[in-house]
Amino acid sequence: MTSDEWVAGTMERLSRSTFRSSFTLNAHDAEYARCRGRTTIERHAYEMLTQRVGAAQPYKDGRQTPWHGHPVFTAQHATACCCRGCIERWHHIPRGRELSVQEIDCLSRLVMAWIDRDLARHPAVDTDGSGWALPAGQTTHSAGLSHCPAHHTRDDTGFIQGTLL
Repeated sequence: MTSDEWVAGTMERLSRSTFRSSFTLNAHDAEYARCRGRTTIERHAYEMLTQRVGAAQPYKDGRQTPWHGHPVFTAQHATACCCRGCIERWHHIPRGRELSVQEIDCLSRLVMAWIDRDLARHPAVDTDGSGWALPAGQTTHSAGLSHCPAHHTRDDTGFIQGTLL
């Protein structure tokens, strides 16, 4: 089974759970993701999974992942990547040992697939269909994103233009 097949199959299984399928990004987290862009959020997902659930005995396991405050946190709960107990139950990766680089990579792809799907289901007005772009002509400042530089805008191609952070 390829990684893409595993992600698709796992997303299907998760969608049948009332609890897991009840999650959605709040407006702030969705706009944060759009502002930062997919590449940055993907890096955050990998780093957060490594730091929060990657160890054999994570600190505060079962309570280490906040419910909101970053799109990856919500996605971790939605995809059962929030603690080692959920990872063991849903993804059959046993507790008591460090997650491998390959396991963290698969879990981060799952988290990103969920974020991609959620942003596409709840797009910003006039988005490019992926869910990642801000509306045409809208700056991150006019979208109320004080944490994003005001000089970034979406052009007609759907890409956010401006200085790299």
